[in-house]
Amino acid sequence: MWSSHCCQYWNKVAESEPLWRNLCRRKWSFCTFSHRCPGAQTWKQYFLKQTRQERWMASAKPENFVYKAAVGNLGILGPMAYLSGSGPTMDEEKSIICTVSSKRMLFAWDVQEGTMIWSSPVQQSSIMHLATLPQMHLAFTVDLKGAIKVWNCRDEDTLATLIMSQACLSLEAFLTKDDPFLMVGTCEGDIYTLTVPELKTVSKVNAFKYRVDLLYCSPDKRWIFASGTHECILPKVFFTECLLRPSEGRTPLSLSLPFSSCCRACWAPRRTNRVTLMFQRDALKKTGFTTLDLTTEGTGGRTFIQAREIASFLLPVHMESPIWMGVSDGNTIVFESGPYLFLVSISGHLLQRFEYHDKTICNLWVDSLHVLTTSVDDSLHVYMWEEEGRYPYLRSCCHLEHIGSDQTPSCYVPKAICDNKSIVCVVSRIRESSILVMYSLNM
Repeated sequence: MWSSHCCQYWNKVAESEPLWRNLCRRKWSFCTFSHRCPGAQTWKQYFLKQTRQERWMASAKPENFVYKAAVGNLGILGPMAYLSGSGPTMDEEKSIICTVSSKRMLFAWDVQEGTMIWSSPVQQSSIMHLATLPQMHLAFTVDLKGAIKVWNCRDEDTLATLIMSQACLSLEAFLTKDDPFLMVGTCEGDIYTLTVPELKTVSKVNAFKYRVDLLYCSPDKRWIFASGTHECILPKVFFTECLLRPSEGRTPLSLSLPFSSCCRACWAPRRTNRVTLMFQRDALKKTGFTTLDLTTEGTGGRTFIQAREIASFLLPVHMESPIWMGVSDGNTIVFESGPYLFLVSISGHLLQRFEYHDKTICNLWVDSLHVLTTSVDDSLHVYMWEEEGRYPYLRSCCHLEHIGSDQTPSCYVPKAICDNKSIVCVVSRIRESSILVMYSLNM
């Protein structure tokens, strides 16, 4: 009898939603399953499905993908992002992406079918930046004249439009436990926080004397990293709550970080208070990396942000400076240099070096599961993060050589993104138009 009750108890524990939710959130930082995902499956079902898809992607070969290519009068395709898929919303069977075109239009594509499912009207000005909120199936654009727009990628009309008085150079959309928000960085150093989808101003803060080029929200939505690429700018970290719920007459809580000429930054997916910066130093423009942990402390009734430097290093002078970077667990950094991909510890110790491209790697895309590299010859390589031992390492999964049948190299930098069941790449073999290459895993 006791054994029977014991088995029933452990069976009940094994089916517990909080248990599976914590497992999902610990493994995948993008998990945001909530009441905003009607009809979604249980956390256990999601964990098993996601793990199965990861294994399929990790073992996939080129012949395991269904290839689709969108050609025609698309113009030059610029920024792209997933609008839905196997990541954030937990209940999607289709991978839908958004792309921006030089024809002043926004497109939505069904990756599995390889078809365009929606296009916006032609806009009055070129669309410069794109952000998406997959949990709500929303896309955000800003054009050359400062018009911010919200799209559901189904209707012709926007959900909201806000005309800014200054050029907008960075967008960051995120979902807190209460509400969604959009943050915008401008050419005059201002950061606007806006409601979604209404685009009503919540707060405005002047962060710098110069433009805001980088704007990143931490995975737990507690911190906002902001910086410009101007050599006189010191990056800042803001306490998000102060921007979402500003107090009249009080300056938002922030901290300047002593690393000028910051060109990239990444939050660690699981150590949500850890940020890694890539910067350039002195006249030789040597590239360096620094990793910081952020905390808040209260003294005398006031709260302060503190940043503790965990590790820092400079790359050798002879090494070609990287343009892109990414992080995994907060202890490793991945970056490209020439045709090589490097994985190093945050203190600069070389862990892995990959050489799968004959020519220079021109784009690197990193999330908490995947790493994609594309080269000027349009070849694409897929890696996945593996966690064994002290440091995570990269597993080389699949190389897609000369995307499509045309061997002509790209006129523009090819770029790629992926989820657990698809890979999408933009190549441009003539100066007037791009090709959207869509690979979906044949499961």
